[in-house]
Amino acid sequence: MLAIDPDALLDDLDPAQHEAVVTTRGPLCILAGAGTGKTRVISRRVAYALATGVVRPREVLVVTFTDKAASEMRSRLVGAGQGAIAASTFHAAALRQLRHFWPRVHGAEPPAILEGKARLLGPLAASLPGGYRYLAVRDLAAEIEWAKARRLDPGRYGAGVAAAHHDGPLPIDLMAGLYRRYEAAKDRAGLIDFEDMLARTVELLETDPSVAAEVRDRYRWFSVDEYQDTNPLQAALLDAWLGDRDDLAVVGDEDQTIYTFTGASSDHLTGFVDRFPAARVVRLETNFRSSPQVLAVANRLLAAGRAAVTERAAGVPPRPAKRLVAARPDGPEPTVIGFESDEAEVVGLVAAIQRLAREGLSHATMAVLVRTNAQLPALEAGLGAAGVPFHVRGERFFARPEVRRALRIAATLVERPRHLAAEAGPGDEGSAPTGLRARLASALERELGVRADTVPEGDSARERHAAVVTLLNLADDLVRDRPTAGVAEFLADTERRAEAESDGAAAGVELLTYHRAKGLEWDAVFLPALEEGTLPIRQATEPDELAEERRLLYVGVTRAQRHLWLSWARRRLGPTGRESRRSRSRFLDALVPASPRTTRPLGDASERRSADVAPKVAPSDRTPLSNALRAWRTERARADQVAPFIVFHDATIEAIAARRPRSIPELRRVPGIGPTKLERYGEELIAVVLRSG
Repeated sequence: MLAIDPDALLDDLDPAQHEAVVTTRGPLCILAGAGTGKTRVISRRVAYALATGVVRPREVLVVTFTDKAASEMRSRLVGAGQGAIAASTFHAAALRQLRHFWPRVHGAEPPAILEGKARLLGPLAASLPGGYRYLAVRDLAAEIEWAKARRLDPGRYGAGVAAAHHDGPLPIDLMAGLYRRYEAAKDRAGLIDFEDMLARTVELLETDPSVAAEVRDRYRWFSVDEYQDTNPLQAALLDAWLGDRDDLAVVGDEDQTIYTFTGASSDHLTGFVDRFPAARVVRLETNFRSSPQVLAVANRLLAAGRAAVTERAAGVPPRPAKRLVAARPDGPEPTVIGFESDEAEVVGLVAAIQRLAREGLSHATMAVLVRTNAQLPALEAGLGAAGVPFHVRGERFFARPEVRRALRIAATLVERPRHLAAEAGPGDEGSAPTGLRARLASALERELGVRADTVPEGDSARERHAAVVTLLNLADDLVRDRPTAGVAEFLADTERRAEAESDGAAAGVELLTYHRAKGLEWDAVFLPALEEGTLPIRQATEPDELAEERRLLYVGVTRAQRHLWLSWARRRLGPTGRESRRSRSRFLDALVPASPRTTRPLGDASERRSADVAPKVAPSDRTPLSNALRAWRTERARADQVAPFIVFHDATIEAIAARRPRSIPELRRVPGIGPTKLERYGEELIAVVLRSG
């Protein structure tokens, strides 16, 4: 490999980045704000240490949060003239060491990896007493992962729960017993799970001096990314690798700690200097990603979060202020906007996306972030109806296990006579429910133990509840357009939605959750549904939980390069299928004063006008043109063999009726009318308007 000039690795770095890169010995803590070029700093630091002879390639171990980040790190090092560097996640590094040392220590091949806990937990959960058998297996698996991340075995589980003031999905004795039976079943099958990869490696290093000596001789120089997301088990593995040495650089941002539910704690980052008093601390605060206008929003969020911590922690010194400084030129002012309803919000969001697309922005450079997967279907329907290409990153809504199971249960209502399909569940005394929503709700409560009007405890249980509520609301949407629709039509409708979701164009607008957006960026970012109960989520009641919800919003805001759009709705469908009043998120108070109207418009008036659209118009209040347009939509949907909302949402129908466009150019200016819809339906719509006088 050609020799690399070390000075060439420093040419394009700012002073803080330069300081971090040239600090190649001893403990180093890099506090890297969002978009401050931390990946560049990590890779350059490794390359600089190699080029200056501080360390040999085989002695370096770079730990990343994801496999994708590890791959990017290796690519950057190759680009910097360095190769053969070990860059991997904690789990990947541990698995390599486990496979290498296990045969030597135990005289046998290492156990196989259990791909998912449900395989063993499912049968065990089914034997739980009473209503506990309805608990989601994913919640039980998450609880075991919670315990293992903290190095709590079944015998110490109860004490650990009490010490952490933790509320698990089961009473302590039941959960400890289930945990013990799971471990026994796993051992009988000769398997280890995801957490065992780390735990067994730590055990080898802590109990076998020869293993520890060999690993420490091989790896002498460590770098750990996303250190704020390190859990106690990962920290124990890192300690076992280090031994009594201190050539460790950690990189992180406590304001992006959003995985505490997995056991992650920013205490490892904030307490680094306490552990290594001689550590150098470097702060990266020049942001190379976002415009000054976007960063102004991010900085106000940070300031409000620190003020909240200071207010409740009397006598505790405030954290050092952090303020991201933009390196990019000015951009447009962000939009913060309130809508009358959830449907109007979708119309406004689609209009904003269409406007940016008309200005030349690629759909692939836009993203919509949501708090939970259950929020995706309404966005998918709105974008699909407007002909806007999109795709879902990560697990799609209709591909989720709880959604597939719910739809299988719904299918049994078609296969069996109605009076059998609605056999008595708890408290219904054998009476058969009527109406599509009632039939579905009764069956899903009976088979899944989910009541639409009762939100359960536990992350997975809440996700399952949200999925059921979303399906019931989709049934309501269908019945509103087709009052006689039954279960078969509902299943056909969801199948079409699922196909649209899975067929989303890869180059389209990206839909994903805040958690999946970590480490990504887009030119334009849309953050809808910023309401109390959604963000912050309803279950976040403690100060630490609310602080993490604020950090989620901070992560979302800092994904945007130039265009940022935040919104909320005053009315939104609730669990019972009825609209409920909503209030905007408390986090927005730090950004704009309370106001019933739009603030900081993104661009032209189309999306602002959509804030005043009231799509749910009572039949008695509809105009003759509105009724004519709805009749046309029904006939067109029947001819196309699709649900009416696929043709146009109610909000778009009412917008057309209000504006009465008499030409294609006039129709083009109506919110919700995209190029595809205009080409497909434009002439027919104009004809309906002209016939109405």
